[in-house]
Amino acid sequence: MEAPVMDTCHVSCCANPTPNVVSWGRGGLIAFGTCNSVVIYNPQEIKIVEVLNKHTGRVNAVQWVYKHDCSPETQLVSGGSDNNLIVWEKQDGNFNALAVCSGHSGPVCAVDAVSLSSHILLASVSSDSTVKLWTCIYDKAECLQTISFGSGFVMDVSLALLPGSRVPVLACGGDDSKVQLYVQNSEQFQMVLTLTGHEDWVRGVEWAVKDGELLLASCSQDCLIRVWRLFAKTAAEPEQQTDTVIKMKENVFEVSGDVFAMTLETVLAGHENWVYGIHWQPPHIKGDIVEQPLKLLSASMDKTMILWGPEEDSGVWVEQVRVGEVGGNTLGFNGCQMSPDGSMILAHAFHGALHLWHHDNSQGEWRPAVVVSGHFNAVQDLSWDPEGEFIITVGSDQTTRFLTPWKRKECSQVTWHEISRPQIHGYDVQCLTMVGRFQFVSGADEKVLRVFRAPRNFVENFASISCTSLEKLLGSSETVDLPEGASTPALGLSNKAVFQGDLTSKCPPKDADGFSSVSDQYKESYFKPLKLTEPPTEDDLLQNTLWPEVQKLYGHGFEMFCLASDSSRTVVASACKASKAEHAVILLWSSTSWKPLQSLSCHSLTVTQMAFSPIGRLLLAVSRDRTWSLWKRENPGPDSEPSFSLYANTSKDTAVHTRIIWSCDWSSDSKYFATSSRDKKVIVWGHRDSEDCVGDRDDAGVNPCSSVLDVGDSATAMSICPHLCSDQSYLLAVGLENGKILLYKWRPMEDLASGADWSKCGETDRSQSHTLVVNRLRWRPRRGRAEDWSQDHDWVQLASAGADHAVKIFNVRISSL
Repeated sequence: MEAPVMDTCHVSCCANPTPNVVSWGRGGLIAFGTCNSVVIYNPQEIKIVEVLNKHTGRVNAVQWVYKHDCSPETQLVSGGSDNNLIVWEKQDGNFNALAVCSGHSGPVCAVDAVSLSSHILLASVSSDSTVKLWTCIYDKAECLQTISFGSGFVMDVSLALLPGSRVPVLACGGDDSKVQLYVQNSEQFQMVLTLTGHEDWVRGVEWAVKDGELLLASCSQDCLIRVWRLFAKTAAEPEQQTDTVIKMKENVFEVSGDVFAMTLETVLAGHENWVYGIHWQPPHIKGDIVEQPLKLLSASMDKTMILWGPEEDSGVWVEQVRVGEVGGNTLGFNGCQMSPDGSMILAHAFHGALHLWHHDNSQGEWRPAVVVSGHFNAVQDLSWDPEGEFIITVGSDQTTRFLTPWKRKECSQVTWHEISRPQIHGYDVQCLTMVGRFQFVSGADEKVLRVFRAPRNFVENFASISCTSLEKLLGSSETVDLPEGASTPALGLSNKAVFQGDLTSKCPPKDADGFSSVSDQYKESYFKPLKLTEPPTEDDLLQNTLWPEVQKLYGHGFEMFCLASDSSRTVVASACKASKAEHAVILLWSSTSWKPLQSLSCHSLTVTQMAFSPIGRLLLAVSRDRTWSLWKRENPGPDSEPSFSLYANTSKDTAVHTRIIWSCDWSSDSKYFATSSRDKKVIVWGHRDSEDCVGDRDDAGVNPCSSVLDVGDSATAMSICPHLCSDQSYLLAVGLENGKILLYKWRPMEDLASGADWSKCGETDRSQSHTLVVNRLRWRPRRGRAEDWSQDHDWVQLASAGADHAVKIFNVRISSL
């Protein structure tokens, strides 16, 4: 089988902010929902190994279908805001959609499944106030029953089999503070018990099997966890003769002649806020029997996870381990999971971040571990650094993130990780451009541009993690006055530099009574220098990896939309949202003094994207008004400031595009540039029938040099590879509104009528594609792969940013095109 042209090198994403969206399988793989996708994550390799795309709405619930023999799962169930359940099955090493269960009239928010001899029994909860039971036989799914809860809502469900029988039992926890039990009788589930005790919404329920009995854990917004015991009653139990034995009240029910009883085992109090998730350690095979460890994990909005278990001597349930996060602007944990062997515990936070702790046997302690991370809203823009060693991304989650390969010394495998969060903002960030290696400008839904510069502590940690020479990094930038780090003042949006002098600990002066002043107790700087040998935890990313803001740029009248900088990193161009010509101006800034240089007026609506030519003499801008403009830099003297004048442009009469132009890019030799539009067209422009670079000739116009390429959907992003293919043709990547990425080769030809100048050479398959709009595509400026020390020139890398919260890096074998 021939190797694919594109393979996925890295996927950066995070979990959706719903309680039931993460599930840890006995095979060691974690499945979680991110936007409209289900991803399979390997915590040992710290890498996403597969992406499952079929849902058309947000994935709210994911659950592995556990096997009774404790072998690795081959089936997975997911439920989403598209009102559907999907059953996935592993076939030939990959997961495929086996069956789709449609019937709910509202988003599915919780699912569970139990594997029976001939089929899978599924239970799903929806905001339409129903719980539906499904049977799935091979690839056919059928709704068995719908249980309606009127005006109430169920938050979670859990399925199990009654002790000593194959009769399914269903537990439902709802907003009435009760847990209801249903048992299957003649194909239909009937309610047999209502468990009371919680005083607020029941957020989670989960069964465990122990010594022929069932244990049911339920957690609630009353901050408590209750553990119940369900067991089969014998025919005649002897009456207790003594009055000293205190027995819990038994709730008794009968199923097909067998009598079962349910009692309250214990109430666990330890959390200080709503408990959103609970999870039993999965059973494992010991000898010939299945053993269920009595370990219960809980996660709360108080930002802690607690591991509970009974003491060996007394059997009293106690808190064994407590872990959590401190500080940051997060809300707490939505849910938790435990690895099959109990050595790792995982929580997912309100903003999607995964928090993983592993048990260090040598120290006997629980320590935070490295885990995948990503944006929790649409990724709007990304940029490679000039050397092609790292990527900076910005998104509607109001953050800027720094991704780089982690070259582990003890491991041959290299993985990408977020090692810094330079900007955590109060507005959605829309665009950025690099100005040198460790400086960037970002624009958000505000009228101000902000310039950020890397602090010394970050440069040191970047050198350590990426195995780069610190002397080389510090020598390549002005590092004399670099601050140590940055912090954000309370109620502030500007990252304030923290210098070495701010960190020196001085004893606070005390007054006569021995108390320090209020200002000494509450310092403004929350930054703590880190010495990292591996990517930081979410806690550190939030507080200790900010970059100081060195400049604000004022001049635009509306929210920022796009940015660009030239190859010499001397000029930055910016544009904002505009509905009138007076606001649709491009402002040019000097990157040395950060003073405004010039205002360029040509367009009547928002300038959507800009790009400087590789030699920096031309600035290309495309607009919502369906036209492009080309600005030429005058030849300035050594001391004079750069000045640009209009060189060429299209008008509504000469424009080939009939809809908004979304994207533009230059060829590496500056001979051509390309535009892509909502009208599904991609067009290459230049001096027709000439080998001259664009702008070299004043007597020739800039005209289409290609036939019109129809890509079949709105072309929202486009990028030209800076490296030529082996046949000297140009390689273009086109991102579509439906999430697909296409690769095309283009070769200049005299006869454009045939359309033979374009040839399609690759596209992303369903699992590689984004599920929503592709917002940005960027080729790595250098040949080879960033994570490959050997720099194999057969490969080039493409980074993509999507509205589905994902950043993806693809390896493209350019030598085979």
